Amino acid sequence: MAVRVSTDTFEKEVINAGGAVIADFYSDSCVPCKRLSPVLAEIEEEQGDKVKLVKVNINFDTELAEKYGVMSVPTLIFFGDGEERSRISGAVKKSEILSEIEKI
Repeated sequence: MAVRVSTDTFEKEVINAGGAVIADFYSDSCVPCKRLSPVLAEIEEEQGDKVKLVKVNINFDTELAEKYGVMSVPTLIFFGDGEERSRISGAVKKSEILSEIEKI
């Protein structure tokens, strides 16, 4: 199950987590975010040993959205060992997300 992170827990759960982490920047009112959520849950179930999934609600954690330049949701930021490696925005296919995971 994806961990909901905030400004207070982001560093611990993402930057200091080690390994691959996907930060899903989303909004509760975003329809594409809702469509992407089950895809991410499926990836987490299949790839849980390779990647950690965290969720950042931009309505509550605007500071994080601003810090990482998130201009639209959904935005997935892929971190490897605490460093941003890549990002994709919009409702994307599972294969695109898996491809980004492999790059980390």
